[in-house]
Amino acid sequence: MPRSCVGRVAIVTGSSRGIGQAIACRLAGEGAKVAVLGRPGASRNTELAGTLDETVAMIRAAGGEDPLVVTADIGDPAFDKGVIVAQVREAFGAAPDILVNVAAAPREFGGGNPPIPFADTPREWFFRSVEINVWAAWDLAKAVIPGMRERGAGWILTISSFQAAPRPRPTDEGGANRLGGACIYGGTKAFLDRMTTGAAQELYADNIAINSLAPTGPVWTPLSATVTGDLPAEVWEPMETMVEAAVALCTGDPKELTSRVVYSLPLLAELNRPVYSLDGREIFAAWQPGNGDPRAETEVYLSGH
Repeated sequence: MPRSCVGRVAIVTGSSRGIGQAIACRLAGEGAKVAVLGRPGASRNTELAGTLDETVAMIRAAGGEDPLVVTADIGDPAFDKGVIVAQVREAFGAAPDILVNVAAAPREFGGGNPPIPFADTPREWFFRSVEINVWAAWDLAKAVIPGMRERGAGWILTISSFQAAPRPRPTDEGGANRLGGACIYGGTKAFLDRMTTGAAQELYADNIAINSLAPTGPVWTPLSATVTGDLPAEVWEPMETMVEAAVALCTGDPKELTSRVVYSLPLLAELNRPVYSLDGREIFAAWQPGNGDPRAETEVYLSGH
């Protein structure tokens, strides 16, 4: 196990299930003290599998230190994100130097239902999505930056999506599909990608890296399983590769690996980075750089440099 995060303190939002849960587990396995963040019971999506208690159990199984469990609705505009940072500092005796923004408002679809059409989108849903997907990530980043400056370095990572890219023209082959335009979800993710490169310029002198990472292919999660339909096995991306790319961006040299808007598999190929299991204990034999996956050999990402 590389143990690349010993001495680090991390906050991972949206860590009750899916990609956030897996990243929190791996960072803890790498030696980080981790705060796992999810919504309180009244606002949780109980239709999807996954809880913070399960995340705690996974972290213990990975050999990580018991995490700090934080419940908060970061989509509440009245909620002060600084409270989270203060709780983390008090619990671990140090300011967080890693922030992974995973939490997002559910897409315009879910549970197998079709997306809400552009022309039928309610104003309330538009602003709720922007509040959670964009402002919460921005505001929490603002809250951790002073501590990162104090510590002399920091890493901020936002999980993006292929939906952030422009949608195909409706006249193109495959231009129309069941995901529709995904205007709100894709639009907010595109906003975060642009925010990443702008903030990276401003934070470079502070030795703070800020990056945006999207999976190259669909990664199985309780949510993605409800919306992707029947896809061939070769289309799916292992959770392990997505998490390995996230760890790379949370531990790289902030003077070199910053201002990147990337997809996971091309990044791993670029860095020639070995992929480990979700607990970090062993090599993940099912996917490694150089295995001939064509998705890793094409530059389907923005380098940001």
